[in-house]
Amino acid sequence: MVHNGELSLFSSSKLSMHVSGRHLASNPVIDLTATVGDGGSVLCIWRANDQLVSKHTERNQKAEALKWKEDGQFLAAGWSDGVVRLVGLESSKAVHHIRVCDGASVKIDFIGWSRNVTGRTPARRTSSSKLQSWEICLDDKKDIRDLPHELTFLEAETALPKISPLPVSGGSGDDMFVFSTTSSLEFVFRPIRPEDADAVHVMIVGTTDGGIHLSIYDSFVIGSFKYAPRTTAASSGPGVFQLCGHGSHPEISTHVLLLRPQGGDLTSLYVTPMDLTFVHYSPVNLSLLASKMTTMQNLLRYMKQTQSHMTSEWKSTRELPARFLNAVKEDLEKMPKGPVTIVQALYHTVVTGHVFPPLKEWLVDSLAERGHKRWDKAVVSGLENLRSLIHENFLPALERCGIILSRLLGIARFHDSRESIGFTSAQISKLMDIVSCLTVVAHKVLLCVMDELDHFTAFSVWLRMEIDKQASSTINEDLTEKEANMDNAKVLAYIQRYLVSSPLALYFDEVTKEDYAKDQELTEAGPSLLELLDKQLKRQEAGQPFMRALPHIDFLVNYLTNRANTVFQDIAEAEKRSVRFGQAVEVSIGQKIWKQDLHMCSVGKKDDSQARVFTVIASESDKRKLYLFRTVIPIINGISGSPATCACSLSLPKDAAIIDFKFLNDTVLLVLCHCKDRPPLTLLRIEYRSKLMPYSDYRKDQSLQNLELEPLVGKTKMYLSFEFSRIGSFTPIQMEVQNASTARGNIPARICLLGRDKVGYKNYALSEGWETAEVEQELENMEIAMEGRA
Repeated sequence: MVHNGELSLFSSSKLSMHVSGRHLASNPVIDLTATVGDGGSVLCIWRANDQLVSKHTERNQKAEALKWKEDGQFLAAGWSDGVVRLVGLESSKAVHHIRVCDGASVKIDFIGWSRNVTGRTPARRTSSSKLQSWEICLDDKKDIRDLPHELTFLEAETALPKISPLPVSGGSGDDMFVFSTTSSLEFVFRPIRPEDADAVHVMIVGTTDGGIHLSIYDSFVIGSFKYAPRTTAASSGPGVFQLCGHGSHPEISTHVLLLRPQGGDLTSLYVTPMDLTFVHYSPVNLSLLASKMTTMQNLLRYMKQTQSHMTSEWKSTRELPARFLNAVKEDLEKMPKGPVTIVQALYHTVVTGHVFPPLKEWLVDSLAERGHKRWDKAVVSGLENLRSLIHENFLPALERCGIILSRLLGIARFHDSRESIGFTSAQISKLMDIVSCLTVVAHKVLLCVMDELDHFTAFSVWLRMEIDKQASSTINEDLTEKEANMDNAKVLAYIQRYLVSSPLALYFDEVTKEDYAKDQELTEAGPSLLELLDKQLKRQEAGQPFMRALPHIDFLVNYLTNRANTVFQDIAEAEKRSVRFGQAVEVSIGQKIWKQDLHMCSVGKKDDSQARVFTVIASESDKRKLYLFRTVIPIINGISGSPATCACSLSLPKDAAIIDFKFLNDTVLLVLCHCKDRPPLTLLRIEYRSKLMPYSDYRKDQSLQNLELEPLVGKTKMYLSFEFSRIGSFTPIQMEVQNASTARGNIPARICLLGRDKVGYKNYALSEGWETAEVEQELENMEIAMEGRA
């Protein structure tokens, strides 16, 4: 085979572990590659020259699918437990967990992730066109700043101090380590970027039961669908259709899914439009709404972990002292002169100086200096950590919740009942009411912590003095001086109010399930939770019966989370109702399908647009032939119409056998081939939209016009072949392709090849000329001609 050039090696690596399956994903903007190893339970991100950037492990689970976000910031991995976990670039922790399916009988087998430009509201579009019609020029440039748009995305949260990381120990659940480092927090709480102000990232996950799970803005779930494609002839009938391909274009709200029937001979696929009309038009800016909802969800996760840490710290201040006190409790109760409690015994000692024999024995033998140090450290460190958690973590999170909710309340009041936005001002007001209650409780806890810490400091000094005093047989001048300077009032107050039961128990102690359920019913019925809380706290201070669960931080955090989830679900349902599946096209090759790929292009018009969807298929029986299908889908106001399909086939040179193939962009299809002659490895570059392609109207079971590529060698730029530099004995089994990127340095268009040994991969750079081909000059005429035939 005659070659037109040689591809230069961009980077290569020899991995320290075998790649499980064919799970290989190259980052679209950085020279990083993700693989799955160690039997599928370890997710690795590699840099060139065998450098391991990060490693994420899920014990007893297997990674089923991988996909990078378009901006290269997140890697989505679908695991065998039915959860998609998003991992940051240089973090080994999963910062988001998206439950897709149960993971037992249903598995994740495909992930698609792409970016859409959201449709503008009519008011904004009109005002923008008016400004442009006035031809306003600033600094000789037509850079018209949209003030309402700028104000919409003004981030007040950036003026607040950054949220602090949580301690490593003390958390619970999947989020135990997510918020423990600054880098993880920066990934989770990322402010919306100006370039993303009118864009939304859409993730589509396919499952083995035919489910299609849709989410936006990293982790805001829209919902799940099941769809059996319909064609122009008739319905495809009952059955399960699994997602095996996904195509989209930033300017088109309609996505295209490639569905395959489950079971039987796989000879047909279904090209199915999925109209995301909420992307085309939304009363509220979709990027703003999705980002605020996602940030609110993350804040609730953060607050839940903070509350877990707070409870753990409070328990640590009570557990060790309780064990020390229980050691003397029984001896005091068995005293000849009658039972005495530990509070009475210590109070008696402070006031009179007399020590009961069991108490003296406890102070000298059981507690002693070592026990006192442990007691002091447990209480002081626990209270100080609790103070820090409230002041540095919990209250800042509440402040951010208040800012987000006030923004959502303004949006709800503006739209009122004119348009369905998925939530009402009453719902947001209720959430703000709960946040106010949490703020009140947090400040009360903070005051109690400061008060208890102050009193314990005095008590600890007295306790240490009393231990030394009882252990010494002589009177020490230092002890006498300490006793004279002792703040006995605070010591007595601590013994009475804090020693056995702390006022903080009101906010952290365990509550019975009956009280929890009862208070939950009462809070739902009450008009103002803040007024109810104030009333119950006054009843508690007066010694009257009160709602025991309501003042608890975990109760209020759970209540806020549940009410917020209801709002999230209502918004998701409103968006879910805007998802529509269009008319499908069955593409069949009459043979068992081996590989396939899908790509969407677009041609815009003034009032509507048309999507061009290209599908390429190869059969198991013939590894030198490709079948290409071109489907034109008219789209008006975000709704797809009846598609029209043309098709043809390509025959590769006789000495070539296909290894893999992928669409590179709107004009180029790359085919990796094994050849019998030297060199054995070849990359074919095919301009699949060239006028030389013999596309004709497609009908099932009708033979397609075929184009032999071998006679075209050296005669046209439509078909070129390239060999690989420094390939050696490397034999690839899989190919990934990425376009050029300037997001983080100049990264050329490249292909990533996984070796047969599954431990080595190579990246090859594609020259700049690949993106500028002669086919671009022919596209307009071709599209017009195709529309005439359709």
